[in-house]
Amino acid sequence: MVIQTMWKDRLSFSDLDDAVKRIEGLGRMGCGLLRFAVPDIASAETLGALAKLVSMPLVADIHFDYKIALRCMDFPIAKIRINPGNIGSKEKVKAVLDKAAEKGIAIRIGVNAGSLPQDLRESVGQGADRAEALVEAARRELAVFDEFGFTNVVVSMKASNLADTIKANRLFAKATDSLFPVPLHIGVTEAGPLVAGVARSSACLSLLLAQGIGDTLRVSLSDSVENEVIAAREILGAAAEIAAIEGATASNAQRRLKRVGVTVISCPRCGRHGFDTHGFCNRWLNRLYALDRTITVAIMGCEVNGPEEARHADIGITGAGGKVLIFRRGVIVRTVTASEADKAFEEELGMGS
Repeated sequence: MVIQTMWKDRLSFSDLDDAVKRIEGLGRMGCGLLRFAVPDIASAETLGALAKLVSMPLVADIHFDYKIALRCMDFPIAKIRINPGNIGSKEKVKAVLDKAAEKGIAIRIGVNAGSLPQDLRESVGQGADRAEALVEAARRELAVFDEFGFTNVVVSMKASNLADTIKANRLFAKATDSLFPVPLHIGVTEAGPLVAGVARSSACLSLLLAQGIGDTLRVSLSDSVENEVIAAREILGAAAEIAAIEGATASNAQRRLKRVGVTVISCPRCGRHGFDTHGFCNRWLNRLYALDRTITVAIMGCEVNGPEEARHADIGITGAGGKVLIFRRGVIVRTVTASEADKAFEEELGMGS
């Protein structure tokens, strides 16, 4: 399973150094693919320059103008995402496919409920099933790709409606020839702000993943790219647990899903708290998810929740009686002041400054 996210801002050449550093951080957090909107040729040039500076595979997201896709493929771009509803004629699609085949670049057919081909939009407006229309749009584009002998393809079918997203991906996965499955990128489009978007994406994606559906995923949030990656990691972990209890019926998912890296547990905080769990989480989450270790970290607010309720954690931090306690497997190993907490925790993790 590959986690991806999408850059939130327009790139400029003056931003490239900062972008490289941030992309390196995303890679450490578990992101394996990064998509950029490319609205014009100038953006293609900037993305091309960035692609030469990073090891992470980059995806160019193209709408309306196939010439932008052609220009992007002059650079070390890993994938082009096009939309069958707006990329243009079959001849334009062929030009993109020919160059992609020459360069060894993958194409993602990105079908969204809001940008279906005209006849399918009209049929949905007259009561046709939207999920079936999403699948039909993907099939049509795949037929064109097949006509030109292009097979290096990924499909996505996204809607903001959870039922449509689930149904479309189930239908497509069932209909695809099991000997030659087409990889699926899954996600809920326009999922919403942080809390709502994570909740809706979790309900949809963990269900699909636990059924063995999906090869890459993105959690689309009105929030930071880092939080998109964290949310995707947690959804993958949850799907792995669901697949495990489903047993043989989820064997395909079990083979591909597993929880790796840091698992963070934290209490919500209440009137008993002697430690600011909210502030500590905000400061530490990105660093913790960048650790290349499979451990459980507990961030607790009081002596009730930590260390007793977090006794299983490999390392934890909590407040008690005006002090901050750091513990391992329920055993207190250090007592410090609140002002010393971050430094002490860093040292106990062995991260260095």
